[in-house]
Amino acid sequence: MNNSLLIVLIASGIAYGTPLLYASLGELLAERSGVLNLGVEGMMLVGAVMGFWTVQRVHTSAGIALTAAILVAALAGAVMASIHAFLVITLRASQIVSGLALTIFAGAAGLSSYLGNDLNLSDAPARHTFHAVFPASMQRWSVIGPIVFGQDILVYVSWACVIAIWLYLSRTRPGLNVRSVGESPAAADTMGINVTSYRYAHTLAGGAFAGVAGASITLAITPQWVNGITGGAGWIAIALVIFAFWRPELCLVGAYFFGALQALAPQLQARHISLGPTVLWTNALPYVMTIVVLVVVSSGTARSRLGAPAALGNAYAREER
Repeated sequence: MNNSLLIVLIASGIAYGTPLLYASLGELLAERSGVLNLGVEGMMLVGAVMGFWTVQRVHTSAGIALTAAILVAALAGAVMASIHAFLVITLRASQIVSGLALTIFAGAAGLSSYLGNDLNLSDAPARHTFHAVFPASMQRWSVIGPIVFGQDILVYVSWACVIAIWLYLSRTRPGLNVRSVGESPAAADTMGINVTSYRYAHTLAGGAFAGVAGASITLAITPQWVNGITGGAGWIAIALVIFAFWRPELCLVGAYFFGALQALAPQLQARHISLGPTVLWTNALPYVMTIVVLVVVSSGTARSRLGAPAALGNAYAREER
């Protein structure tokens, strides 16, 4: 029963959807503060290459090397996000233009490609990778085994992150403050909330999550480095936030759905089942999502109906109140 297509798709959807989940959680934090970050793809690529580089260069036990890789990837993503934050929060540049420019700068033909090639990362597999945590005997349990116990530690940490972010945004004072900043920065400022600090902090946190998402691809999904290894996952993560109505628990559902779609083509191919050009529409999906996202975020009516933060994408300066 564990080899049935449905069970395999669910288990694979969780694995493939984990990078999407990390990236969408980070984007959710940024957008809740009113900052639209279209540079997620570039941040994921930089996180992917720096995490992979750390594993290749840190000669220690697997656990320490992988932990260091995730931390380095998170730092790399946060550094990239700080550029975006400075441009859109301090200089009040267009958030859409800044995010797209950052993705181009750090994308498959930019910084990430330069780092990967200059550091000679494309010639060898990862020295250490994330593996399933629980024993093989538990992974063979019917249905629940491969789905729940056949995952690596990054999956379980992502579940904890979903719960933590949900509690943070709905049950804590700082979380309610950031929601206030995203809805009405002027009103939040009047209440004594530092709008700039909240936006900076959550944009950087979003970049760190994107960096971890990239590293989870090169260290768990595909343990190697190649140019453009994220394959547009950052764009899907941005779209997921909208389709999840800016709620972390729905980001989890959406991430696993798209993860299952990503795993569908190879699973059907392995079973010699043909449903048409699945590879073609799977590869085109990120670009379709990008168009949908840009249309939605440019329409005030659609954003209000979906429950988007009212000030999403809008710069704020105290003297303009």
